[in-house]
Amino acid sequence: MAIKLIVCDIAGTTVVDKDFVSIAFVEAFLNEGIDLSVEEVKPIMGFRKTEAIEMVLTDKQIKYDLDMINRINHNFEFIMVQFYASSKEIEPLPGVEELFQYCSEHNIKVALNSGFPRKIVDVILDRLGWNENGLVSFSISSDEVESGRPAPFMINAIMEKFNIEDCAEVLKIGDTMVDIQEGQNARCGKVIGVTTGSFTRDQLAKYAPDGIIDNILEVKIYL
Repeated sequence: MAIKLIVCDIAGTTVVDKDFVSIAFVEAFLNEGIDLSVEEVKPIMGFRKTEAIEMVLTDKQIKYDLDMINRINHNFEFIMVQFYASSKEIEPLPGVEELFQYCSEHNIKVALNSGFPRKIVDVILDRLGWNENGLVSFSISSDEVESGRPAPFMINAIMEKFNIEDCAEVLKIGDTMVDIQEGQNARCGKVIGVTTGSFTRDQLAKYAPDGIIDNILEVKIYL
């Protein structure tokens, strides 16, 4: 069945991420006196950030309450908004805008989804001009649905937006375990991992996506 909708993750999938998100996450915890490494937080970067914070605190057996989670999350959001608003390193990954243009020419909708909250997503889209140039049809963030990844709610909401009833017409692409699980839970027709972000090819392969690519343009073979 032909693909009518591509759902793409943002950081590490469509936008360059040289561990920017992981570093901000580590810094947000450090403000609470909790020392983490980039490598230990990278695997949870695709989750809704409040959920990722709770995962870390639980794993570290640190006593916490909602106020602590909110403080760490607020620090993370502040760091990320400032970074995406001002950094000269923010740019699309190679082939991304070419893929968006290809989809536009072939009547395939492109939507972005993210473990980021809306305030960070908007800064990224505004900075890259994707809200204005029409290459991205829709975006949704994890704080706009009942639960973030790996739950399928963001993909379900995008399908409803475009009146797509058959999940076999949807392709999900992302760079993390939780991206793949989200697509599988939504029963997408194709679920593709990309190696431009947090996970290596071997790490992605453990979660059995339908394909693994090294450049997002390669996804055209699945369309």
